[in-house]
Amino acid sequence: MSLEVIKRDGTTVPFDKSKIQIAIEKAMNSATGNYVAGQAEEIAGEIEEFARNIPRAITIYQIEDQVYYSLIKHDNAATARSYENYKAVQSFKRKDNTTDAGIIGLIEATNKDTMDENSNKNAFLAATQRDLIAGEVSKDMARRKIMPTDILQAHDSGAIHYHDLDYAIQPIFNCCLINLEDMLMNGTVINGNQIETPHTFRVACTVTTQIIAQVASNQYGGQSINGFDRILAPFVRKSYLRYLKEVLEEQAEVYGAEATEANRQKAEEIAWRRTRREIKDGVQTVQYQINTLMTTNGQSPFVTLFLYCEPDNEYAKEAAMITEEVLRQRIEGIKNKCGVYVTPAFPKLIYVLDEHNVKPGAPYFYLTELAAECTAKRMYPDYISAKKMREMYDGNVFSPMGCRSFLSPWKNAAGKYVFDGRFNQGVVTINLPQIGILNRHDEEGYFKMLDKRLNIVKKALMLRHERLLNVNSNVSPLHWQYGAIARLGEGEKIRPFLENGYSTLSIGYIGLYEASYLVTGKSHTSPEGKAFALKVMHKLNEAADKWKAETGLGFGVYGTPAESLTHRFCAIDRAHFGDIENVTDKGYYTNSYHVDVREPISVFDKFKFESEFQPLSKGGMISYVEIPNMQNNIQAILEMIQYIYQTIMYAEFNTKLDYCHICGFSGEIKLDDDNVWTCPQCGNNNRNKLTVVRRTCGYLGSNYWNEGRTKEIKSRVLHI
Repeated sequence: MSLEVIKRDGTTVPFDKSKIQIAIEKAMNSATGNYVAGQAEEIAGEIEEFARNIPRAITIYQIEDQVYYSLIKHDNAATARSYENYKAVQSFKRKDNTTDAGIIGLIEATNKDTMDENSNKNAFLAATQRDLIAGEVSKDMARRKIMPTDILQAHDSGAIHYHDLDYAIQPIFNCCLINLEDMLMNGTVINGNQIETPHTFRVACTVTTQIIAQVASNQYGGQSINGFDRILAPFVRKSYLRYLKEVLEEQAEVYGAEATEANRQKAEEIAWRRTRREIKDGVQTVQYQINTLMTTNGQSPFVTLFLYCEPDNEYAKEAAMITEEVLRQRIEGIKNKCGVYVTPAFPKLIYVLDEHNVKPGAPYFYLTELAAECTAKRMYPDYISAKKMREMYDGNVFSPMGCRSFLSPWKNAAGKYVFDGRFNQGVVTINLPQIGILNRHDEEGYFKMLDKRLNIVKKALMLRHERLLNVNSNVSPLHWQYGAIARLGEGEKIRPFLENGYSTLSIGYIGLYEASYLVTGKSHTSPEGKAFALKVMHKLNEAADKWKAETGLGFGVYGTPAESLTHRFCAIDRAHFGDIENVTDKGYYTNSYHVDVREPISVFDKFKFESEFQPLSKGGMISYVEIPNMQNNIQAILEMIQYIYQTIMYAEFNTKLDYCHICGFSGEIKLDDDNVWTCPQCGNNNRNKLTVVRRTCGYLGSNYWNEGRTKEIKSRVLHI
């Protein structure tokens, strides 16, 4: 059997004994080494034999350790020291050259990890490359000038992940709920230009898209509009009243009609007809602007439209009209460069299920039926159960920031809950599987190490917080001076918005399934695995509560989306510990508390199981199920939606509707044996001539994925 070596980046290459011999001989021939004839070849042979007798591929780190200890065993301490010094120098050179190599790799399209880290960034575009190149420089500076050694060491070893390191040197935060209502009702300023309160729905939509683009360019995470239909509804009323006035004037001045009740009713019908046209135009503006605007970080804005207006709202009728149009346009899709309607990745849509829309006979059930049709074809909208959310968040219903980050309930001085205009300062994620690898079948050891590693998570999160403490409002006037977050004066410190729980700091986690398997030998869907997994979740929450009490800051437990982290953590651990069955051998780690993507389980059982973990992940979570093409079975989707309402707070459906630009195939584009996306009809595997849309994490992705996430997508099984 041929031997393989797992390199530092997790890839494998054939074992080559001669390379070990050459490395030892170089150390022997160095100024501080001691040359012993034949010893290098002998040690290389011993290491080859060692590699043949271990149950999995040997790692480069194991080879280095074997060289050192073999030299000591052969009484050649001088060469052992020389070899260790050589390793240290080479390690420094690797780090020293990281930035140059990363940038060159972006330009030459060879740096696959960075190019594919975000499935909604096209890394071949000059504008996107500019952001990615700036990110490589930023990461280098952060590593050398900002990050303490212990945090950097923990990050590099895969113990933790310090998110968005490419933006760490800038005074910006992660994600937010835009206070759009305040900005539209009271006006705002964009690029030094005053924007007054809009007088029509169409203008309000245009202003909204400009706000979204500017907000996205001055933070690095997602943004949400907490009630897109509710906030925009008053502007529909304004447009209607304007049209009604016009029609009444036309009746009198053009047609000489008398002001009778019948004529007014006719005028109202015409005014509503014109208003509906404007709603269609306005919603289309939002959809097309978001998908065609390019922010300064080289992508479309990561934006979520939260659709929820309670039936007793003054503008409930207009809000329902907006929701209906949003869903109808999403069902239609957006044309790609071939002129074919495809699924757009943005904006993400969230539809809230409540008593007024979830059951047949409810006044707004027709909207839920439309949402189900939209889900079957376009995956969105995702669903939030108002019933379950009220149970978890003190009776409140509100949008996540971006795809899944939730605020903690917070009251202002008047005792009123506030959500709009709040944000997340940043995320640090802990690698749960790595702790399991180091404490296999040892639960006591696992929790001792978890406690220790949570300390470095806290220190890393506090670093994020401290980096923002002295920031003033001038860094992003739209956020801090003109209403997106606040209305501070020029130069005023943002510190009050960082403290007392107003904004959040997220304790991210990944791989609860793998951790359970390593410690208990079973999936966390088993009774033993579940008990362990819940104990881990309670430990994370205990840490968050303790840190809140100590600091007054808004710590929360967050199921990390892990678009690229699913691959990064696994690759690091595979390089250090080799192939471990059901853990590192897969090429990815499982998101948050999710059921292993390979595990057969029904839609209802999966939602039921994961619903027990969502209340323990209130800083951020989402659950999904994989379904086939169900466009001809909307009733079944409605039944699953009604189950969501009764069972789980936040859930989504994944389906497939891809497109081949060569042969026109519409359906599921699949991965071949080499993990290359290939049209099943014509064999086309040119990524530039395929439209493939998959659920990346909470968002949809359409620009392909890193190696680990691609393997994870391929491994997903259907749940119905």
